[in-house]
Amino acid sequence: MLEAINLTCIRDERTLFSELHFAINRGDIVQIEGPNGAGKTTLLRVLTGLSGADRGEVRWQGEALRRQRERWHRDLLFLGHQPGVKNVLSPLENLAFYHAECHEEQRFAALEAVDLLGFEEVAVAQLSAGQQRRVALARLWLSEAPVWILDEPLTAIDVNGVGKLMALFVQHAQRGGLVILTTHQPLPSAAWPLRKISLTAGEAN
Repeated sequence: MLEAINLTCIRDERTLFSELHFAINRGDIVQIEGPNGAGKTTLLRVLTGLSGADRGEVRWQGEALRRQRERWHRDLLFLGHQPGVKNVLSPLENLAFYHAECHEEQRFAALEAVDLLGFEEVAVAQLSAGQQRRVALARLWLSEAPVWILDEPLTAIDVNGVGKLMALFVQHAQRGGLVILTTHQPLPSAAWPLRKISLTAGEAN
């Protein structure tokens, strides 16, 4: 279980959210929603431990993140709004860097899943923004981390790619993982419950 306990975040003297309290369990797919500036990215960074809250705390399996950072980072895959891949490396080299434990066949399969076969040896810097995004998303097919926190994973992804990602999220949830994401796009219907946490109302549904 990932818990937010009475989180309050203030940035530039503006309260983004106050006393936010929710719990996310294994098997959950959760969308953080709200208008631009509501604090969606800030909340994701607080949940990952990359930013601090002004009040409250985040707990993983009952223990505060600050007391188990090494364990938490092993259990977490965070993909931010920026691709977060190494531009001087190729897609295949990026996957080898981040997932050295995987076989090369698995890395090729991950690139195939995001339609990047044929670009596996091209430097990421030479790829389009959408292709760079897909290099980062290919990591989802290789990750064994139970917690996926994803900031706008559907940006610059076509309809077919969105469908593949949603199917992968469902598979991850079925295996006992949990997925937290933000998106400005309407999510396609999936054979799995989707929870929503609204920052406009400060409520968790």
